[in-house]
Amino acid sequence: MLTLDDPAFLARFHRGHPVQRLGDSAFYAVGTWDLIADVVRRPAEFSSNLTATMICHDDGSISEFPVAGPGDAMHVLATADGARHRLHRSLVMPSLTPARIRELEPRVAEVVDTAWSEGVDGDRLDWSTAVARRVPVTVVTELLGLPAKDVDDLSRWAHATNVLIDGVITGAELSTATTAVAELTAYLDDALARTLGDPGAGAGVLGDIATAVSRGDLDRAAAVMMLLQLVAAGSDSTTSLLDSAARLLVEHPEVTGRLRGEPEAVPAFVDEALRLESPFRGHFRHVVEDTVLGDTRLPAGSHLYLMWRAANRDPGQFDDPDRLDLDRGRDAGARRPARSAHVAFGKGIHLCVGSGLARLQGRLTVEKLLGETTDFAAEESSGALTLTLTR
Repeated sequence: MLTLDDPAFLARFHRGHPVQRLGDSAFYAVGTWDLIADVVRRPAEFSSNLTATMICHDDGSISEFPVAGPGDAMHVLATADGARHRLHRSLVMPSLTPARIRELEPRVAEVVDTAWSEGVDGDRLDWSTAVARRVPVTVVTELLGLPAKDVDDLSRWAHATNVLIDGVITGAELSTATTAVAELTAYLDDALARTLGDPGAGAGVLGDIATAVSRGDLDRAAAVMMLLQLVAAGSDSTTSLLDSAARLLVEHPEVTGRLRGEPEAVPAFVDEALRLESPFRGHFRHVVEDTVLGDTRLPAGSHLYLMWRAANRDPGQFDDPDRLDLDRGRDAGARRPARSAHVAFGKGIHLCVGSGLARLQGRLTVEKLLGETTDFAAEESSGALTLTLTR
């Protein structure tokens, strides 16, 4: 089976093979920072429409699972182009401006505190379930204006749904994902219908989107797909960040020690966690017309897979890219490092709308972990982290 995280496969991108065709399929992986930046600058040739995802079969072959045709109405927000994308983004951004995120900080801190206190059992903490999953889905649920009682279902649906856009999946995973999409779509359609029927009940992003539907600016199907995308990507990507942050702190005790004495460096650590273990492995682009990327000819109708994780470890962009460096990007005489030009949240006009909120959750959660402990160790089972705490 193709493994997109295989070190040998990833190393080829930075050793003369920046674009790699995946088997005999219509998919091409792109893994250097410069070429990904080039793709982002050429939306007329490389559409953000998610027209297909990859299925990996037991014999190692890759096939195409059609999602929607180019220009289809189901392409929304991150997978929309042009004026449609600008409209969708304008409906979401008022809830995610820097000023609004600053206003949200006390409430996000409360969510982190509650997740911690409810998850700790003696000196043990099921980090992945109690914190890394619970915090983001709770924050997204409140931001959208959905009922708090539905957090567990939303978390399950988000995790299952996100695999459709995160790279190669198996037939079994595809079945689980499509079931989750159907269930989440039905749930969100009901939530939107209730808000449309009682406009005064609509709060948060759900209320804003319902208002746009009522005005005729947005059709109902697109509104539901926008909400689905916000639930799935908004929660699952931050879950990945929080899990990665805990792993890196365990693996790098010297960094953990520095952060305890220099808490103002936590934002730099969060950005390095984002760069090294990008929440999104990659995203797709649809090749609109015959074109060339680097030295590779791409036929119309083929698909690119932009590998953010590979680009974030590109030695052509980052010195010593595999090293966790809290001082990366520090300017001479600067009090703190500038954010490195990583692409963990994408790049260009499709930069993740929730990147600031994800960073806030990352900072507050890491600060909570460091502030509540003097040391911690980790055990991992089936990808889930449990921490043993010393306090």
